[in-house]
Amino acid sequence: MTRFTARARWMLIPLVLLALLATACGSSSSKSSSKTTTTKKAATTTAAPVTGTLSGSGSTFVAPFIEQAATAFTGVNPGLTINYNPIGSGAGQVALQGKLVDFAGTDSLVPAADTAKYTGGKFLYFPTVAAPITVSFNLTGVTDLQLSADTLAGIFSRKITSWDDAAIKADNPKATLPATPIVVVHRSDASGTTANFTAYLTKAAPTTWTLGTGTTVAWDPSTTGQAKNGGVAASIKATNGAVGYVDFADAKQAALTFASIKNKSGKYVAPSIAGASAAIAGATVNPDLTYDPLNAPGATAYPITSPTYVILYATQTDRTKGLALQAFLNFILTTGQKAAPQINYAPLAPSLATKAIAQLKQIVVPAG
Repeated sequence: MTRFTARARWMLIPLVLLALLATACGSSSSKSSSKTTTTKKAATTTAAPVTGTLSGSGSTFVAPFIEQAATAFTGVNPGLTINYNPIGSGAGQVALQGKLVDFAGTDSLVPAADTAKYTGGKFLYFPTVAAPITVSFNLTGVTDLQLSADTLAGIFSRKITSWDDAAIKADNPKATLPATPIVVVHRSDASGTTANFTAYLTKAAPTTWTLGTGTTVAWDPSTTGQAKNGGVAASIKATNGAVGYVDFADAKQAALTFASIKNKSGKYVAPSIAGASAAIAGATVNPDLTYDPLNAPGATAYPITSPTYVILYATQTDRTKGLALQAFLNFILTTGQKAAPQINYAPLAPSLATKAIAQLKQIVVPAG
């Protein structure tokens, strides 16, 4: 399934991706289709159009990027269909566990305790793009807001319940803050956005934040849960006094106002693609190609930057699907990176993209 028709603002992006694709020698694209490529050449180029049907599900955070890359890639691979259902990172991981989908989009890593649930054996992480998680708010009369990690932790754990609290005033000494009650809005579904937001609070405000981290946490009953990033965004927009965490693309789509967050270097930084790029630039890449840009050092780094991944089984049982997955991932890691900033995502560091392209060779495809 795709959210493309529901996101009118993205409608021109496939044209951008197709234009980039047209200039890439030997590249392939797809709108919901793709055709065969050899295992050896998958790491660098697509030998021939790929065909068949690929299904994926998972992260709403990365959905616009995956959907627009799929639209462009299938546009030049008319025999391939790519369906992506944005149901949340946790649900996407569960779908892949049972082999209900060919790939999952996720912003959160698979918990060690869940590894044995993946019935298809070893799975691989392919990093895709990164983006800020905004702290979006709706407060009459206030358009500029600065928040430190401890203040954020106090707000989202309900230790701070009014917008004129002393801690918020300390972060905003020049602002006139009303005594409006704070309405905390969070994800109700298992979410990679939640996992990264709470991981940031755990790292940056370990004393104040006591709810731990995960795709779900034990939110205070007085808070409001909404499904998907779009649901959180809509709730914030409709409620004076509301605050919540929303991915950059959905926050901009909803025209939300977002706070500047105090980073590890002590600077208040607004969410931006440049800030996300600064956060991922120095992140340590693990052998499995996962990395952690949260609370990254650097004066310009945006501290709540989320990585995103596509995960899939290393050993494919269907040759057509395996070749299509290799080709589509190759497209994401090459041409797709060039268009990422235009749809509010930060591209991978070139060194990481190179490693991910090389990892395509680890996808085992049945012989023809």
